[in-house]
Amino acid sequence: MTTDIEEKLARIGITGTLYKLYLTAVGLGGASVTEVAAKAGLARTTAHDALAKLEAEGLIRFVDHGKRRFVVAQDPGVLLERIEARRQMIEDVMPVLRSMYHHESGQPNVRFHPGPEGIRTTLWDTLNSGDKVLRATLSMKELMAEPGLEEMERYLNERARRGIWLHVIRSAERDIVPIWPSSREHCRELRYAPAEHTLAMTCFIYGNKVALISSARESYGMIIDSAEFAAFQASMFDAMWSLSTPSPAVP
Repeated sequence: MTTDIEEKLARIGITGTLYKLYLTAVGLGGASVTEVAAKAGLARTTAHDALAKLEAEGLIRFVDHGKRRFVVAQDPGVLLERIEARRQMIEDVMPVLRSMYHHESGQPNVRFHPGPEGIRTTLWDTLNSGDKVLRATLSMKELMAEPGLEEMERYLNERARRGIWLHVIRSAERDIVPIWPSSREHCRELRYAPAEHTLAMTCFIYGNKVALISSARESYGMIIDSAEFAAFQASMFDAMWSLSTPSPAVP
């Protein structure tokens, strides 16, 4: 069990001396710096510097009683908060990093993701651009088959939670269930394409990317990372948007 904990904490940077002291502090509940150092098998000066790092990470706190300094471990739940804070920080800078990574050379990048897992990977990538508005054409009949209603609901709820609006065009004849209408609460504006235009494939336009999701029969997702291609597809979408019929909104 101890080895398992050590391996898992090492993945988030709590290794070596930090690991020994943190686990010791958690086990003791509250003890002097000298006691914690001795229990961990470390010199007091070495322990003090490492404990200062743990304090900076919010994992322990120092409490002074007279001339003695005590170490008190924080609730282990702070580890989850620490991971979430790092995830949020990475999420905030990811659009910039992706732009630098793919466009420094000026060359487009195409990623092909086969199978059901590839479709899910492609779908969720659309939330990573940093854009607050997604353009999309959704083929409901195909999406109900793959990735399926449950996965789509998770995706749509997360998109709305992040405050990302979806401007979506659908074809009435591909709508097999009356769901996902225009809704301010769910950050979604729906329009229906003219009857003569059948949208039988799902497409998202976001940042410098265009994501394509096939039917379950062909079963693939594809992401084209190209500023010029994305701009072209956005212009085509806007033209179709202007010709499409707004759907009545729900409260």
